[in-house]
Amino acid sequence: MFQRARSEEQREARRQAILAAAAAMLAEMPVAEVTLNELSRRAGLAKSNVLRYFESREAVLLELLDAAWQDWLSRVDEELDGAIDGAAPVAARSVRLAAAVAASLAARPMLCDLLSAQAAVLERNVSPEVAARYKRASLAGVDALGGLVRRSLPELGEADAGRLAGATVMTTAALWPHTQPSAAMLAAYAADPALAAMRLDFTATLREVLEVLVAGLLARSSR
Repeated sequence: MFQRARSEEQREARRQAILAAAAAMLAEMPVAEVTLNELSRRAGLAKSNVLRYFESREAVLLELLDAAWQDWLSRVDEELDGAIDGAAPVAARSVRLAAAVAASLAARPMLCDLLSAQAAVLERNVSPEVAARYKRASLAGVDALGGLVRRSLPELGEADAGRLAGATVMTTAALWPHTQPSAAMLAAYAADPALAAMRLDFTATLREVLEVLVAGLLARSSR
């Protein structure tokens, strides 16, 4: 029989159990296949009880997205420190920055999948309060990434570092679905070499886009 969580600690434990179940599902399937019914089953709760803690499936996934982004920020902070020599020429630092960020995001498919679903799916079935809370966290996260970019490339300045950070999020969200082909598309690529040329590699494409964006921002700022 379901026992209502009575203490704040119990309620938080239930919330974390729901988030952990959602994260486990996303390790097995794309966002589109995550259902509230299956999430409830895996969390060991009735759907109505899941909705005591999160107002919708999308609210669960938005919170999971924010947690994944915060975890990535802490990791990429260390990765950039190890990848970039602050004494190197700006061109070399730019290339290393683009490569490190692209590789770091590619290693986190759950984060990329959630980012790709954010605007079209996750923000569509939540209350204004949940939407505003997520957007505030999202803005803070982009600002934090801008700070990491500026530390590696101070030549960009604060505004352009912020622009690159925002473009990184938008490019990741747009690019990810195009680099995760369906079984039908994989079969089409295999059958027709001319079509196979259209298959994009996420890491290589994101790295190239970021290199071009950085070069353009640096060139504009030098004028």
